[in-house]
Amino acid sequence: MNYDTAHRLAGEIKESPEYKEYTEALDKIKDDSTTMSLLRDYHKLQIEIQSMAYTGKEDNETVERFRKLSELLQMNKDVVQFLIAEYKLNTIVGDIYKIIAEAANVDLSALED
Repeated sequence: MNYDTAHRLAGEIKESPEYKEYTEALDKIKDDSTTMSLLRDYHKLQIEIQSMAYTGKEDNETVERFRKLSELLQMNKDVVQFLIAEYKLNTIVGDIYKIIAEAANVDLSALED
């Protein structure tokens, strides 16, 4: 397989408005170690809650920590801009993955709601 197409796609993603918005938003917060630590915790809890949803387990303490952390992060407009930009970029990457998975006949039904 020739990876030139994949590299071109990566270049196009880096030139996209969504990627530029993401990197600009990240630049505004990346030097604040407290904010970055809170974002890491936010992402870890987000993954943990998604995992619990897949397995049917519930942990009210984890959900409550996530809720409180979300409320705290929402108070910082730069963090809010970053999370929105991150969501937009992740949506594009997810859409691309779905297109490639469909072309390769990969079953993604387990990932559907």
